[in-house]
This record gives sequence, C-alpha cells and structure tokens, in this order.
Amino acid sequence: MKLRHKIIFFAATPLLISFGVIAVVVWHQTIRLGEQQRQSIQEAYRSSKDAELRHYVDLAVHSIAHLYERGDAENAKREALDILARLDYGDDGYFFAYDFAGNTLVHPRQPELLGRNLWDWENVDGTKTIQRLIVRARGGGGYERYLWRKPSSSTVAPKLAYVIALPKWGWIIGTGIYLDDVDAALANIDRQISGHNLDTMRLIAVIALLSVAAVAGFGLMFNLSEQRVADAKLRELAQRVVLSQEEERARVARDLHDGISQHLVSIKLQTEAAIIKLESPQQIAAAGDAFEHTVEQMNRLLGEIRHISHGLRPALLDDMGLTSALQFLCDEWNANGELRIDFSFSGTSNASPDVVNTVMFRVAQEALNNIWRHAKASAVSLELAEKEGMFLLTIRDNGIGFDTGEIAKHPKQGIGLRNMAERLQAVGGSFSVSSSSEGTVVVAQVPLPAREASYA
Repeated sequence: MKLRHKIIFFAATPLLISFGVIAVVVWHQTIRLGEQQRQSIQEAYRSSKDAELRHYVDLAVHSIAHLYERGDAENAKREALDILARLDYGDDGYFFAYDFAGNTLVHPRQPELLGRNLWDWENVDGTKTIQRLIVRARGGGGYERYLWRKPSSSTVAPKLAYVIALPKWGWIIGTGIYLDDVDAALANIDRQISGHNLDTMRLIAVIALLSVAAVAGFGLMFNLSEQRVADAKLRELAQRVVLSQEEERARVARDLHDGISQHLVSIKLQTEAAIIKLESPQQIAAAGDAFEHTVEQMNRLLGEIRHISHGLRPALLDDMGLTSALQFLCDEWNANGELRIDFSFSGTSNASPDVVNTVMFRVAQEALNNIWRHAKASAVSLELAEKEGMFLLTIRDNGIGFDTGEIAKHPKQGIGLRNMAERLQAVGGSFSVSSSSEGTVVVAQVPLPAREASYA
C-alpha cells in the first residue's frame, strides 16, 4: 500500500468507526423513543376508550333506571330489553344483556343468539367468553378483552367490553368497541417509526460516505501538492548537484590549465634546452643547472597536484580520520597565510561512519571558503567535539557578518549554506548559522549511535 493510500486509510477508518457507533446509538435511541411513543399513544387510546365505554354503559343504565326501580315486574323487564335493543352508536356499537345463567337477553346485531344459553360457549381462542363477562360483572363490573365477530365486516376482531350487573333482575348489561382500528393505528405508528429509523440510517450513511469522500479528496489533493513540492525540491537539488559538479570541474580545469599545464610546459622547454646544452661540452655545467631548476619545478608541480587532490578528497580522511583531515586543512590555510585558524577537538569519535566524516569535512571546507571570500575575518576557530551522542562541528569568525534572512530569500545567494544544510539533512543531521557585525557562527551536528561513541 502506497503512503498516500495509507494516509487516506488511517484518516477515513476512525471516521467510519465514529459514524458506525453514532448510527448504532441513534438506532437504539430511536427504537427506544418509538416504543415509548407507542406505549404513550396506546395508553391514551386505552384511557379514552375505557372512559367512552363506561360513559355508554352509564347512559344505558340511566335510560332503564326508572324501570329497574319498579322491581322485577315482567313488564318492566320487557320494556328495559326493548330500550337496550334500540340503543346503538355507529355501525358496530350496540348493547348486550345476559342473565346470570348465561342466557342471551339482548343482542341486536346477532338476533340468532336470543334465548340461547352461552354459558359453556367457547370462543375461537378457546376461552369461555360469556362466563368471563358474567363473572366480571358480578364481581363489581369492569373491563374485559376478548375476540368477537365484527358486524360491519363479519370478521373476528379484538374487542374491549365494559359490563355491570343488575342484581335485582339477575342480569348483566354491557357494550364494547372493536380494537382492530386501534391496532391498525398502532401498527401504522410502528411502520412510521421504522421508516424514520431507516431514513435516519440512510442519512447517516450518506453523510459518512460524503465525509470519507471529502477526506479522500483532501488527502489526494494534499498528497499531490506534497508530491509536487517534493518533485520541485528534488529537481532543484538535482540542479544544485549538477551545478556543484560543474563548478568543481571548472575549478579543477582552471587548476590544471593555470597551474599544472604551465608547469609542464615550462619543464618541457627547460628539459629540451638542457638536452641541447648537453651536446656542447662547454655547456654541460649550464645543462646541470637547468636540470636542477627542472627538478625544483617538478617538486612544485607535485605540491600543486597534492593540493588539487586534497581539494577533491583528502587521503587523510580515509587513512587517519576526520580529526587529522581537519587539522591538515587548517594547517594548509595557515601555511598559505590567507587565514589564521585555531583548531581544537575534544572527545571526538574517529569511528564515525565514513559518510558522516565526509559531510563534516565538506561543511568545514565550504565554511572556510565562505569566510575567506566574504567575511573579511582575521581570526577563525574550528572546534570538533562529541557531546551527549552528538557529533558537533563549530566554526566561528570575527568577520563583518551578513543578514541571514536576506540570504535565505535570495535564490542565487547562500548556495553554499544550502549545500551544507542539505548535506547534513541527508545523514540525519542539522545545521544552524547565526551572524552579526561581530562575526558568524556555523554549527553542524549529527547524532551518532552509541556503539560509535569512542574518543579519539
């Protein structure tokens, strides 16, 4: 998996997990609220229906109260039954009456039941409904739920009845309402709640997908932007490498042309002249002087070659280590009289990796060249030290200094400083420079593994 894909994955995964947890919590909370809402509506329906049934029965009792007060005269009972048979409300609202033995006295919607004894009659669910109604009424009255055929649809539906007893006549009277409409309303509420839950889950899913898409989009944009910046830096670094190589080649070419080539031409001419002089016995002594002068020039030529070779890569760096190479570099500058450099070292590790030694040496070279070209310094100190697992190189001068901010902004200036910083970054090190009118301090440091920390 590529880095950009890993970034997007690790950014999107916690987001998806969060949305999943939110969805689960919202789902359970919605179900819980739906159940509470359903229970509240059901209780409200039940309370309203209970009050309605009791009110109907009270009206029926009030309508026959004057007859009931006469006692148990047969005429009064017949009139009461006629009144109850005529009382109704709606298509399925009627009153029924049974005696305590279970005989049907009034049933306007099912006249075929009149006169029949239903004490042992069992409902479709196996319950003896009429017995339960009589027991409920003789126990002080109340509500009873059972199944009964609905007159308007001829289907069996749940029914809630309220019954009371008329003890003097040995009757029970009551009425009931069918609850299939209530159950349908509650089922519709359940469907609505379930639909709202699904809509909420879909909305959360859409938001989650859009969020993940946004994270992926921003991640890709960020990766592309970072990649463009990295590519630009890589191209710039490659250009600097090529430029540094060309500058180094130009310097070597100048040294070869201006130094070694001229020495070789001079040696060639002097050698040819000495050979000509050897042909004459009178000029043998002059020929010897010419050869001696040629040897001196060859010695200077060898020194020039060593100087160029040391500039490319000093042999001491491989043979003796960084400390000796820096000491030799400082001695060369002091011998040329161009700079006065004080070199010191403390606890320095010569067992550091070759690449670190090379980087430190090049930083020292570049810093001394910059001081010689720009600082106008009369004194320089170079200190190499190992402190707390860090490889430190500190270079100070008493030159005129420069504005580090302006140098950093200018694309064609401070190339040497950038080269030093990039060399150190390549080996995990760091680079800092501070400058004022009193001088400049360059600090290069590289962390060293503990196993490499040995003293010189």
